Amino acid sequence: MRALIVEDEIPASEELNYLVQEHSQIEVVACLEDGLDVLKFLQEQEVDVIFLDINIPSLDGMMLAHHIGKFARKPYIVFTTAYKEHAAEAFELEAFDYILKPYDEKRIAAMLHKLETTFKRDHAGEEQVEDGQTQLTDEPSIQGAVLRASDAGTGKRINLLRNDNIIVTDTADIYYAEAQEKVTKVYTKNGEFTMPVSITDFHGRLPQETFFRCHRSYLVNLSQIREIVPWFNNTYLLRLRDLEAEVPVSRGKVKEFRQLMRI
Repeated sequence: MRALIVEDEIPASEELNYLVQEHSQIEVVACLEDGLDVLKFLQEQEVDVIFLDINIPSLDGMMLAHHIGKFARKPYIVFTTAYKEHAAEAFELEAFDYILKPYDEKRIAAMLHKLETTFKRDHAGEEQVEDGQTQLTDEPSIQGAVLRASDAGTGKRINLLRNDNIIVTDTADIYYAEAQEKVTKVYTKNGEFTMPVSITDFHGRLPQETFFRCHRSYLVNLSQIREIVPWFNNTYLLRLRDLEAEVPVSRGKVKEFRQLMRI
């Protein structure tokens, strides 16, 4: 992997450079201080990840990230900043992570490990697409429908927000989501997250073939359903793997749900 460090404080830039070299195989190809210099650099060279401070001259980190987000080949962006309040905006920009200063070496090391793992997985996925490798099943059953949905979602990732950290999560690890006023609670294999978006917006970021809006306030990962329980008024309750929670299917969604699950 090739990396660019964007930081206008030399001690912070040198420390991050050292930590990247110490805890990863990532090659730091340049360290820049100015946002406009970064855009000029990226016109001539490609990098796989940018460690981006927010408070930099000419073009601040957030505005720079907006520009980079329009690139055909988008590098991962890891924000490095002393300010907590930009975490939600970083999530909207689909940043890989959000690291607070002063740097914590264990936190940096964990982020770098996750970054390298994600990079390898993303490129492995690209190779599979190029080779035309697909997985299909013809079994006409509920289990078959769930397996197909699971295959479709595997390898797709989404950024989830927890406190000041952005957690890159495989969508297959999401069990369900629940609307709560102006936020969405997301329940995953690795715990709960509170997203500052509506459930409609959140659903739009997920693989549509895998995630079903089963109720006005709920959406569910079809691949995580372990039991479908008949409920009143010909509706259902869905019991999910590894969780005690039950997710309702509303009357208005029953027909579509039955078609999806072939029941």
